Amino acid sequence: MLSRRLLLTGTAATLLPAAPATASARNATGGALAGSRSPVRLRFPRPTGPFPVGTTELHLVDAGRDDPFVPGRPRELMISIWYPAARAGADRAPYLPPLTAQVYAEGAAIALQQPLGTVDWAGARHHAGLLAPVSRSWGRRPVILFSPGFGVPRGLASVMVAELAGRGYVVVTVDHTYEAAAVEFPGGRVALQTLPPKPYALLARQTRLTDVRRVLDALTDLAHGRNPDAGQRRLPAGLGAVLDLSRVGAFGHSAGGITSADVMLADRRVRAGINLDGTLGYGYPSPCDSPTVARGTDRPFLLVGAGGTGPDGGPQTHRTDPSWGLFWERSTGWKRDLNVPAGGHYTFIDHQVLIPWFQRFFTVPPELVATTVGTVDAERILRSLRTYLPGFFDQHLRGRPGSWRDSPRHPDVRFIA
Repeated sequence: MLSRRLLLTGTAATLLPAAPATASARNATGGALAGSRSPVRLRFPRPTGPFPVGTTELHLVDAGRDDPFVPGRPRELMISIWYPAARAGADRAPYLPPLTAQVYAEGAAIALQQPLGTVDWAGARHHAGLLAPVSRSWGRRPVILFSPGFGVPRGLASVMVAELAGRGYVVVTVDHTYEAAAVEFPGGRVALQTLPPKPYALLARQTRLTDVRRVLDALTDLAHGRNPDAGQRRLPAGLGAVLDLSRVGAFGHSAGGITSADVMLADRRVRAGINLDGTLGYGYPSPCDSPTVARGTDRPFLLVGAGGTGPDGGPQTHRTDPSWGLFWERSTGWKRDLNVPAGGHYTFIDHQVLIPWFQRFFTVPPELVATTVGTVDAERILRSLRTYLPGFFDQHLRGRPGSWRDSPRHPDVRFIA
């Protein structure tokens, strides 16, 4: 079940084609989109927080670190920084960089069983303003790191990332180069997925951890007035000055949820973390072989699982997954375990918004719906995620007491403990 969840393909999943394959995508989906039908334009719910959202990207080069996936090259990363803005930017930022969108579109067309061009991925825009002016009200802001699932572009969690930024957080998303399907660098250069011969799970896990710690180092540079972008591109004025690196959290989906737990063990700079449906024993012969599982954490941690994604096809909880169970037992900090019984593995990222939107325009394969978002009510679960995820960080990074119990306002979420 774990490898199936981490290594699916297409829009349903984390792993897209390893190289642009326009011809094969067209053949598999019945050719180009007929001219009589306009591409589906993506629509995203507006963030509910009090701030407009701004965003910018940085290109990080770790010159002293050999890339573990492509030896002989320095490790390079692309990150996005989302932040509370003083006002909406004139230009809405693209949902995915254009060449990344092209690669993703080809895999999505196959997964959706629709002609290439059915969905306008390249033209999609989210609600963040590109290089919008930074809000200086409220002083320095807590920082949250986000790591996506295996192979997933960092933009595929934009709905929740924008929500957190609109609530006053600076949120930093990272693409894990050569693991992600495609990472677009300045100048139109694209790094396509390049995986070593199997087994590569542990290599990917260790690489992700180092990536996230390198991002934290870059944020420290930014907070000290330096520009960590490799090309010294312009950044929004005052961005570094609003970073409060004494209040850092981490969250992630699937493999990214594992990364959030790993960085909690390795780096005391991270004070609180969330794992969205990631099995913590991934890459190890036995769950207890994972140092993260064996030691747990002494800081606040939230586990959130879905129904049907546990090891035996049941709900993913600390009572069903041995890696979650051991981590839970050995964690001494604040902890909660929530479950979405009718949800799917991708309920926790933008698939939960995109799949119901696509269903308005064409038939999404039922098996795709079942393996991505399940049968959970899309509007209700979005409201729940917008309550519990910001609530966790509000409590543990801002000191605002939260309410952690079953609520009739959130009938799709079960409190396991």
